[in-house]
Amino acid sequence: MRSETPAPARKLAFAMALAVTGLVAEPAWAGPDNLRESLFGQPPAAGRNASPPVARYVSQEGDVFVLDRSQNRPLLKFQDSPEVWALRPQPAPRGDIIYKNDLGEPVLRATRLGGLTLFTEDRPGGTAAALAGGGPALRLPTLGPQQLLERLAQASARATRAARRLIPFEADASPSSSALVADAALVTSEAVIRMSKRPNGPAMIARFRKVSLVEGHKPGASVQQGVMKITITPNDGLAGRPSSDRIMAAAGGR
Repeated sequence: MRSETPAPARKLAFAMALAVTGLVAEPAWAGPDNLRESLFGQPPAAGRNASPPVARYVSQEGDVFVLDRSQNRPLLKFQDSPEVWALRPQPAPRGDIIYKNDLGEPVLRATRLGGLTLFTEDRPGGTAAALAGGGPALRLPTLGPQQLLERLAQASARATRAARRLIPFEADASPSSSALVADAALVTSEAVIRMSKRPNGPAMIARFRKVSLVEGHKPGASVQQGVMKITITPNDGLAGRPSSDRIMAAAGGR
């Protein structure tokens, strides 16, 4: 005998399906406020028609992240990761916006009504995300020379543990680029950790024996003569260094 699904559950499932597929226009109740109310039983704030420029979200799968749209380039940070992702918005049909990473892969899709869909490696088809409150603005800290050296040492230690062999980090930094160099080193160590967890990880990591961070005209990553070269552009802030995905791609992992 077919069991009858309660009306609120059918309504929530329909809203999520619309947000994920993006095939039809979402009804008014598919926005983040009402989706949040359905998920968490909390009413939306009175008079709020749009998400704040910096906010925290939670996906249907439990991923918690901060989306900072207060700057020239939108930034995203997951709660369980130290990496900040610099995204590039692109217009999509029906007034939607797709936010892509530096490999051109979709990370988020925002509807004109405020609905948000998150794309991950585990959920390439997308999963709905609900507004869960305010979040901290994502900014680079100010670092002195000693702090930079400490961050480089920490990044080397993280990468060394993951690779099970020494991976030294060296950098060509100026006072204006120290914070970005430190962040790029952190992201590079995160890429090594991610590579070490893959079946072909040892082969990927074996392509380089050290990491060199330099300033340049365009952010990027490449492997040259056994050196993982990370190029940063300080004037672009957090968007001025490659993501861990791009670094993995340079090592042949994507």
